[in-house]
Amino acid sequence: MTTRKTAVHFSVLWQLPLLLLLSCQSNLTYAAGGKWQLLMSNIGISAMHIQLLNNDRVIMYDRTDFGPSNISLPDGKCRNNPNDLALKVDCTAHSVEYDVSTNSVRPLMVQTDVWCSSGSVNSDGSLVQTGGFNDGEHMVRVVKPCSTCDWQEMGNNLIQSRWYSTNHILPDGRQIIIGGRKAFNYEFYPKTASTNNVFSLPFLQQTNNPREENNLFPFVFLNVDGNLFIFANDRAILLDYKTNTVVKTFPQIPGGDPRNYPSSGSAVLLPLKNLRSQTVQAEVLVCGGAPRGSYPKADKGEFLGALNTCGRITITDPNPQWTMETMPLARTMGDMVILPNGNVLIINGAASGTAGWQIARNPVLSPVIYRPDNPSDSRFEVQNPNAIPRMYHSTAVLLRDGRVLVGGSNPNELYNFTGVLFPTDLSLEAFSPSYLDQESANLRPRIISPASHLKYTYGQRVDILFTASGLLNRDLVKVTMVAPGFNTHSFTMNQRMLVLPRSGMVRQVGRFVYQISCVFPKSGIFAPLGYYLLFVVHQDIPSEAIWVRIQ
Repeated sequence: MTTRKTAVHFSVLWQLPLLLLLSCQSNLTYAAGGKWQLLMSNIGISAMHIQLLNNDRVIMYDRTDFGPSNISLPDGKCRNNPNDLALKVDCTAHSVEYDVSTNSVRPLMVQTDVWCSSGSVNSDGSLVQTGGFNDGEHMVRVVKPCSTCDWQEMGNNLIQSRWYSTNHILPDGRQIIIGGRKAFNYEFYPKTASTNNVFSLPFLQQTNNPREENNLFPFVFLNVDGNLFIFANDRAILLDYKTNTVVKTFPQIPGGDPRNYPSSGSAVLLPLKNLRSQTVQAEVLVCGGAPRGSYPKADKGEFLGALNTCGRITITDPNPQWTMETMPLARTMGDMVILPNGNVLIINGAASGTAGWQIARNPVLSPVIYRPDNPSDSRFEVQNPNAIPRMYHSTAVLLRDGRVLVGGSNPNELYNFTGVLFPTDLSLEAFSPSYLDQESANLRPRIISPASHLKYTYGQRVDILFTASGLLNRDLVKVTMVAPGFNTHSFTMNQRMLVLPRSGMVRQVGRFVYQISCVFPKSGIFAPLGYYLLFVVHQDIPSEAIWVRIQ
C-alpha cells in the first residue's frame, strides 16, 4: 500500500439542507432499522464496479485513466500502456479483490481501460467483464475465483465498442451484451458461428436523446418465457433475442421521466415464486431517477429534485400496466439490492441533480426497505442513515452472510480528495439489515447440510437440514436462491431471486434441528447456469447462505 494520504471524506456542511428537508417531510416513518459498519477507510481505489464471487471475495475496479491510485501493484509491477490518457506507466492498481473473511484487499492488475464497463459471472464462476473506454471499448477480460488469480485480457473479442452497456446471462450460459453509447444493437459472448456479428435493436435508437441519452445501462431481465425485458429511458420491450423480434411493447412508465443513466434510477426483477405453476408471474420494479432535462440543467448549475416514484409492472400479464408508488425519499443514483428474504434495499444516491461529474447535490444517507408483499400503503420503511455520502459511482452488493457491502463514490474526473464538494471516496462499509440484529438471533436458521459448493441439476430435489434455537414457525420457512449480480452505475446486472418450491412439510428431526425439502428450478429460463446463494429464511430472517451450482 502506498503512503499517499487522503483527505477527510466528508463535511457536515452539505448535510444541513438535507436535514432541513427531512424535517419538513411529516409523512416519513423511520423504523431506525439496520446498522452501519466501516470495514476499511482506504481500499486504494473507488469501488465503481463490484462483483461477489463464489469464494466470498469481491472484485472491484474503477478506471485506469484516473492517475495513480492509493494502492501499489504487487512485486514492483507497472502497467505500461501508451494509450492511457493519464499515465503511460502506472505502478498503482485500479482493481482490487476484497476478502470478506479477513477484511483485506489484494491489488489486481487490469491493463486496458474498464471505465463504465459491464459484466456477469460465467457458469464456471469466473467474472467475464466486457468493454470500457478508450482502448478498452472492444475488450473482454476474465478473472477467476482463486486466491492468486488476476485479470486475464482476452483481447478485442467484441465487434461493437461497448461503453455503458448491459450484460445478462442467458439460459445456455452465454452472455448477451446490449447497447452502450452509440451502440444501438446487441451481441453475444462467447461467439458462435451463428452469432459472430451484431444484431440491430432500433428500440435503443428510439429511446436515445442525443442531448441527454438516458438509455445507457438499460435495465435487462430474463423473463420466465425466455425472452428479455429491456427498459430504456421511459419505455420497455420484450425481445426474443433468438429471432431478433420485439414480441411485446409495454406502456410508457407514467410521468414519462427517464430512469436510466444519466438520470440513473434503478430496477429489480422481483422474486420469482410458484415455480411449479404453469404460469409463473414475473414483476419488475423501477425506482427513482431524475426528471427529463436534469442533465443539461445540472451542467449549468441548476439541480432539479430527483424522482420519488417507483413503477411496478407484471411483465407476464397479457395486458400489463404500470402501478405507481411513492418513495419516502426522492433518489437518483440509488442502488437496489434484493435481500435474502425477498425485500428490496434501496441505498446510496442523491436527492437532486443527476449522474455525471459534480452535478448532483443533497446525498440521501438513509436506505429504504421495500417490502413487495405488503399492502401498497405499507411497503416502504426508512432505515438508519449513513455518515458517508455515496454519490456518483457508488456500489452495493449482497454478501453471503446477509450484509450489504457498500463502497465507491467518485463524482470527480480524477482522484480528487480535496477542493471539491464531494471528494473521491476509497472506503468500504457494510450495511446490516435489522434481520441481523442480536434480538433475532434465536430465530435465525443455520444450515447444517448440504455442504457448500455442491452441484445440482434442474428439477433436482434437495434436502436441507438446519437449526433454529428459538420456536420455529414452520409455515414461515422458505428457501431462496439468489444470483450474485454485477453492480455499477445504479444497476445490478443478472440480479435474480427465486423462492424454491417446497416438497412436503418442514420436519423436526432432532432438538432444534429441522429438515426442509425443496426442488430446484426446472430449466435455465428460470435460473441460468451457474452459482447461486441459497438461504433458509424463517420469519423473514435469513440464514447465512451456502453456494450451490446449477449445471
